[in-house]
Amino acid sequence: MRTWVSWIVVAPLAAWAVVRLSGFEPDWPWVPMVAYTPYAALATVVVLVLACLLRRWAAGTVALVSALALMPVMLPRALADGNPKAGGPTLRVLSANLLVGRADTEALMMLVGNFRPDVLTLQEFTPEAMRRLDEAGVRKVLPYAVTRPLPGAGGSAVYARHPLKAGETIKYGGFGQARAWLAHPGGARVEIVSVHPCAPKRIRRQPCWQAGLAALPRAGKELRVLAGDFNATLDHLAVRELLASGYRDAADVMGRGFVPTWPQEGSDANVPGVPIDHVLADSRMAVRDFQVLALGRTDHRPVFAELRLP
Repeated sequence: MRTWVSWIVVAPLAAWAVVRLSGFEPDWPWVPMVAYTPYAALATVVVLVLACLLRRWAAGTVALVSALALMPVMLPRALADGNPKAGGPTLRVLSANLLVGRADTEALMMLVGNFRPDVLTLQEFTPEAMRRLDEAGVRKVLPYAVTRPLPGAGGSAVYARHPLKAGETIKYGGFGQARAWLAHPGGARVEIVSVHPCAPKRIRRQPCWQAGLAALPRAGKELRVLAGDFNATLDHLAVRELLASGYRDAADVMGRGFVPTWPQEGSDANVPGVPIDHVLADSRMAVRDFQVLALGRTDHRPVFAELRLP
């Protein structure tokens, strides 16, 4: 019985580690499940202790190998990274998912006032949310905007302190991801993308989700910042491919890669928290700060990053 118990708990976690590290991403339900890899890694350590207490050394060895294999993936998220020598101007980025436009407009404006972002990216941006923000005076603080409001969850926007030029919106499955080129007064030209692919929360949604992430611009010659609700964590292959192209995740750089952004307290989703909202910055930029904030009447927590341009 002890042997069976050991293997029943060890085998699924070992399989999880193998799939996560394989470079292969199966279809649903693995896509939503893999977001919980940090919890699986922690469970692997607990199972290792359990196997040792039961003196089931074969199962314990498999648990140990699984834990050690996941450690290089997990541990760096809790450790601050270094930064490139970026001597350019500061770029402050705030991003928030508005939950179909329901988020507390007054509280959002307080965040804008407190954190003084140069760029504000919004997701689930509806015509009604735009109207309330206009009435609250968002354009007095962030006078430039590329807005793509839509009823439901598919709208997005980029507001900025400095001039913007609209780019081509990324559209898949009814979700629009606004793009804009920011002309920073320091002379830099930076593309800003308000990221929000459709969520892979049910079967047959993975192609839409994958297409929305695959269409995001890869890092390259131009400076870019991707900020928003990715509906994905650093354990999803699509995000890892973005990072490999030349981005850095601001939370990961600051050693805050495990801080969850969804669901926040009060949400109807009864699941453990996961970090699916990100600020991905060109690897030539220095990350000076990253914070996960709070905003009422939405299920996501806003994220803020302070960047230094090269």
